[in-house]
Amino acid sequence: MNRRASILTLAAGAAASAAPPAPVNPIQLHVDLEVGDEKLLLANFSKIFKPAISRQDGFVEVRLLKFRKAMLGNGPGSWNYRLLISFKTEEQRMKWVASDDHQKAWPTIEKCLKGAKVAAWLYDIS
Repeated sequence: MNRRASILTLAAGAAASAAPPAPVNPIQLHVDLEVGDEKLLLANFSKIFKPAISRQDGFVEVRLLKFRKAMLGNGPGSWNYRLLISFKTEEQRMKWVASDDHQKAWPTIEKCLKGAKVAAWLYDIS
């Protein structure tokens, strides 16, 4: 192989590896929770729920938000926490929901709620 061919091969390989990834339209699920036992919720979220969801295929991010105050408009009523869950696709999120990990992790969150009061909204991220 001559020098010119080697350089062209290296350049083509570098260009291929620098190509941007295929576009992905991630999703985000917002789950509002009416929490009774905040201390238990925080412990279960960090020790059980977050590690379980973090190892799922397509997982992007999970956050637990505590409501502080309404800055404009009405507040969330009795919902005092919001769980934000992001996956690369809705199909991957649904696999998480059907997984054994979810079946074990979600009840640890659910048992912290007042009367299992939950509301959820699914968003596409642009």
